[in-house]
Amino acid sequence: MSTALATQESNIVSRHLDYQNQYVSFWIDKQLLGVRVNVVQEVLNPQTISRTPLARREIAGLLNLRGQIVTAVNLRRRLGLPDLPEDRKSINVVVQHRGEPFSLLVDEVGDVINVAAQDLEPAPRTVAAQWKQVTSGVFRMERGLFVILDVPALLSLP
Repeated sequence: MSTALATQESNIVSRHLDYQNQYVSFWIDKQLLGVRVNVVQEVLNPQTISRTPLARREIAGLLNLRGQIVTAVNLRRRLGLPDLPEDRKSINVVVQHRGEPFSLLVDEVGDVINVAAQDLEPAPRTVAAQWKQVTSGVFRMERGLFVILDVPALLSLP
C-alpha cells in the first residue's frame, strides 16, 4: 500500500473514531451508565479487595493491580443505591483521575457506545440530587436513558 493511500485511510478512520464521543457503558441497578472511553484504563473481572479501616462508606477498599495499589469505589454506595447481593461480584472499570487509577465497581459492563455530542442533554430535573452532582448529562436511547458520569465529580467524595 502506498504511503499516500495509507495516510488517506488513516485520516478517514480518525474522522470516524471520535474518542470524545465514545463511552464505556456499564449497568448499575438496571440503569445504563457510562464514562468517556479516554479515561478508562481497563476493565477487570471481580478482584480481591482489601477493606480499608476507617474509610468512607463509598470506598470498598484497595486492590493490587500488577503491583499498583488502586482505590476501589463502590458506585452503588456512591449513588445511594443498595449493595449488590452477596452472591454477585462487581466488575472493575479502572479509570485514571489526576494521574492515579481508581476502580469503579459496577454490576455489569456493556459495550463502547459512540454517540453524537449534540445529543447530550442535561440531566432531567427529576434526577436525585446525589446523581445530578456526578452526572455530565444523558443520552436518550431506545431502552431508556444513558447516564454519563463525570469522573472528577464522582471521585470528589463529599
